[in-house]
Amino acid sequence: MNLKKIVVIGSSNTDMVIKSEKLPAPGETVLGGTFLMNPGGKGANQAVAAARLGGRVTFICKTGDDLFARRAEEGYRQEGIDTAFMLCNAEVPSGVALITVDAKGENCIAVAPGANNTLLPADIEQARSEIESADLVIMQLEIPLETVICAARIAHESGVKVLLNPAPASALPEELLRMVDVLIPNRGEASALTNIEVTDWETAERAARVLHGYGVGSVLITLGAYGALCFDGSECTHIAPFKVKTVDTTAAGDTFCGALCVALAEERDLVQAARFASLVASISVTRLGAQNSVPYRREIDDIRVAQL
Repeated sequence: MNLKKIVVIGSSNTDMVIKSEKLPAPGETVLGGTFLMNPGGKGANQAVAAARLGGRVTFICKTGDDLFARRAEEGYRQEGIDTAFMLCNAEVPSGVALITVDAKGENCIAVAPGANNTLLPADIEQARSEIESADLVIMQLEIPLETVICAARIAHESGVKVLLNPAPASALPEELLRMVDVLIPNRGEASALTNIEVTDWETAERAARVLHGYGVGSVLITLGAYGALCFDGSECTHIAPFKVKTVDTTAAGDTFCGALCVALAEERDLVQAARFASLVASISVTRLGAQNSVPYRREIDDIRVAQL
């Protein structure tokens, strides 16, 4: 099988995770819990998810010159990810995220971006040929916006499909949105981009149509336990959720995005790709951690066989 190339451009972090009974309120100390140190970052999570699901992945990112970077690079290589454009800035540390997860699987996250903030358009120009030869490119917003715009322009002008996960939520120029083939916000991000409070299917559909009006090709709004809403520019499709017991929602959205990339690279239509991504993400929330929670393709195939 001739695998299409997926280029992921984004953040590489190390996640410091504490699993506790509850999330601390401001000024509160919560004792007890389990500590884990895992590789993370939205870009890295999506790259790992796509690679584990069978995608041919190149990851473009920037780290510091430290232990976190070396551990991350070794991990990416073990996943089969091309790290030729994993760049280094020795003057700043690698990105770090502090994550607390409660007994219900909800989380709060604080991120120190470090070297992620120094991935600049000049770095993207170094990877121009890699982007131009891709079949699709996916990005997030844990790197500078000017960098995202630069990469989107290169991909768009080369006829490469552009996917954007607008996380964390941020105002986006229409210049960028007009170059996006598939926008993948969650309900909060869709609300922030449209000023429509997304609370149900009706408001999600309204938000999707507004985003399409900004110039986005297709919109896929993830709605957590309610599934997802897919708008292809003409009609909306509701993607039903898979019923599971949630342990940790960290990186569920990133897993969804990585899985969506793989399904699109396998030439499924957007609705089929979203259903595949929803299944993969539903497995990830039953496990603790970011990249640790991402399933492998064989696990997905085993589930499908069991359902036959």
